[in-house]
Amino acid sequence: MALKATIFKADLQIADMDRNYYQGHALTLARHPSETDERMMVRLLAFAIHADEALTFTKGLFDTEEPDLWQKDLTGAIQLWIEVGQPDEKRILKACGRSEQVIVYSYGATSHIWWKQIANKLERAKNLTVINLPSEAAQDMSKLAQRNMQLQCTIQDGQIWLTDSVNTVLIDREPVKPVR
Repeated sequence: MALKATIFKADLQIADMDRNYYQGHALTLARHPSETDERMMVRLLAFAIHADEALTFTKGLFDTEEPDLWQKDLTGAIQLWIEVGQPDEKRILKACGRSEQVIVYSYGATSHIWWKQIANKLERAKNLTVINLPSEAAQDMSKLAQRNMQLQCTIQDGQIWLTDSVNTVLIDREPVKPVR
């Protein structure tokens, strides 16, 4: 018997002073059986950073043809493709060919090693941005994971604070490959 996804609900309040975006989102996240709380929370953080009414969670781990999040325009063209983790270079290059902008959020102790191995293969990808999240911050975010979450995300001067009103996590993004 196949394992089913675990459903998480998040009431996410976003105050993004860098983009002048202030909005609340009632989100439903399906956590794949092989997905960790840490990865799921990085997906949620990626949503908060790029929040838009057209940004949606996809089937992600359930479908290898889709990213973790994407934003499409009214014609169905992919404007933003977001991957979480350490995807292989073929997947990233394919995404760069299908989308206007591709962003990879890597995290974990081995993310710098992963990037060193594929960086030269992705030099030609002009629409690719790779951002590393500190391993400690990703681990701390996983502690905020609950089946029903009330979260506040504040973004100012590039810094991010994610809080559940009891615990607060400070996340500093480390650009590894900025868009050219």
